[in-house]
Amino acid sequence: MRLIPVILCGGAGSRLWPVSREAHPKPFIRLADGQSLLQKAFLRGARLPGVEEILTITNRELFFKMADEFREVNDTGVTTSFILEPFGRNTAAAVAAAGLRLAQTYGEEVALLVLAADHLISDQDAFECAVDQALGLAQSGRLVTFGIQPDAPETGYGYIEADGNTVLRFVEKPSLDKAQEYVDSGRFLWNSGMFCFTVGGLLAQMGLHCPEILAATQVCLDKSRVAEGQGFKQVELDSDSFKQVPENSIDYALMEKSQQVSVVPCVMGWSDIGSWNAISNLAEADANGNRVLGDTILQDVKGCYIQSDGRVVGVVGVEDLVIIDTPDALLVANKDATQDVKKIYAQLKAKGHEAYKLHRTVHRPWGTYTVLGEGNGFKLKRIEVKPGACLSLQMHHHRSEHWIVVSGMAKVVNGDDELFVNTNESTYIPAGHKHRLENPGILDLVMIEVQSGAYLGEDDIVRFDDIYGRA
Repeated sequence: MRLIPVILCGGAGSRLWPVSREAHPKPFIRLADGQSLLQKAFLRGARLPGVEEILTITNRELFFKMADEFREVNDTGVTTSFILEPFGRNTAAAVAAAGLRLAQTYGEEVALLVLAADHLISDQDAFECAVDQALGLAQSGRLVTFGIQPDAPETGYGYIEADGNTVLRFVEKPSLDKAQEYVDSGRFLWNSGMFCFTVGGLLAQMGLHCPEILAATQVCLDKSRVAEGQGFKQVELDSDSFKQVPENSIDYALMEKSQQVSVVPCVMGWSDIGSWNAISNLAEADANGNRVLGDTILQDVKGCYIQSDGRVVGVVGVEDLVIIDTPDALLVANKDATQDVKKIYAQLKAKGHEAYKLHRTVHRPWGTYTVLGEGNGFKLKRIEVKPGACLSLQMHHHRSEHWIVVSGMAKVVNGDDELFVNTNESTYIPAGHKHRLENPGILDLVMIEVQSGAYLGEDDIVRFDDIYGRA
């Protein structure tokens, strides 16, 4: 049986702010070994026996960043395919799109293994054994979920009451007392949010229990744009028809209604990395119970998790805190309150503060830019363009730009002129001029951009032509 892992990469990861942002969500967070949670999910699927393709469902704004992440670790030759959403409609729509797309491509006998992009599994062998057991159940038409054997009363997870592979009921996130009761009974498992089923089994049960979602997703797919190339496939969902897909989770829409659901109990070192406490548990503690990543100086500190990105952090006379320092935002929280970090994120979003959405370094299809400083009427950026990449042909109404090349060579369109700008040279782009920046070389192009004008927002951009489809 052909097996295709399907990675769901959505959500903001608001409980892991300030490292996680809307444009840099939790799956892109890098752990101490240098790999992101997304890369670990990709490798988890790619290393399963017989896997030749991995399908990822994500927001189209994250596509190019995600493709770069996969390229870093994909040394197995696995084909990467994508379904790109214009906005989220929850997991039922995503799973339906995957099932319908794979039915078109391979038929209804193919098996899907639905994985989250932001989970951590430390025991690959146990994971493979669980998948093998799930495939056996899926072949008989069952919808299979993976239940994690609980080792503590956890209030942040849903639970499954089970008898062997038989699901008795799904339970919402409980109170602490109820969670302890579940753990003591030995009958309950954590609901991991991972699933396995054949395309035929999935579509048949969705047709019974959530036909509106299935039908609307099929209409959307019929109107969507498909692109294929060497080693990749891509479906960009039609925005207007995707709005018509009812919004629901696969748990509520299908798994909790179907009579064909089985569970595979697992012990495989699973964590959903849902808070800074979960992240801190991945680091080794010192003699005072502190876990530290980055350049820190501690004095009379106990039981803290401290993470610093670039700056020295001094901590004196505190206990049981989480301190996360990034170039543009600082989080200080009591360890017992890390689930409430999402409330800080929500307040920033409600105020329209950029810190909920962007880091100072922002990834684009062509490379990155970093905001170095800004003030009244000016902004400084460091721009890095990958070899062979180019920005869109664009224009700004309210700002002019000076470009100074630090290393490499730039090919510049400035109004009606086309010119090459070498290291230590510069050019000036007046407001209202159509312009484009390209790196024609084989090394990274690094330049400093000085913006000046009455309005310097990122939305002051009109694109006329773009090789990445953003015009």
